[in-house]
Amino acid sequence: MFDSVQENPYPDSHVLGEGAPPHPQLTPVLALLGRWHGRGEGHYPTLEQDFRYEQEVTFSHDGRPFLRYEARAWLVDGDGAPVRPAGREAGWWRVTPDAGLEVVLAHPTGIVETYVGAVSGTEIEIETKDVALTPLAKEVTATRRHYALDGDLLTVVHDMAAVGQPLQHHLTTRLRRRSS
Repeated sequence: MFDSVQENPYPDSHVLGEGAPPHPQLTPVLALLGRWHGRGEGHYPTLEQDFRYEQEVTFSHDGRPFLRYEARAWLVDGDGAPVRPAGREAGWWRVTPDAGLEVVLAHPTGIVETYVGAVSGTEIEIETKDVALTPLAKEVTATRRHYALDGDLLTVVHDMAAVGQPLQHHLTTRLRRRSS
């Protein structure tokens, strides 16, 4: 009933030199390619206490002018032992011809964010243009993210305006590039 189907001839690659050559438009963000893992701290006025987490992030491409992005986090206790799954998001980063960025991120909690921003050397700044919410999603009205790359260290600072609170610091994550 079904004909034989070949393997995907255009797989994503998170390692330069493997898979399709990256699109030239990705040059400003090529240093993000890879798998990243690290720890972070978070707080917010509506939460009872601050929290710690670990996170893994992957940036990959298939030769077209965008990056595929996926992030997963889990809460850890004071000794670093896993407590439970936490934030998760997936999306796409598009680089515009002037090194601007257009980013779309979706969360399983019913939040979809569109961002605009720019790359300036090893620094990336994006902020929400729009936030869409499903009927049961937590109210988020704006977010801003700053990425700073220093060799194999990626620091991400995430600000958020949510549940009646103004835009303010929410998360800081320090990630190290993993060898494939």
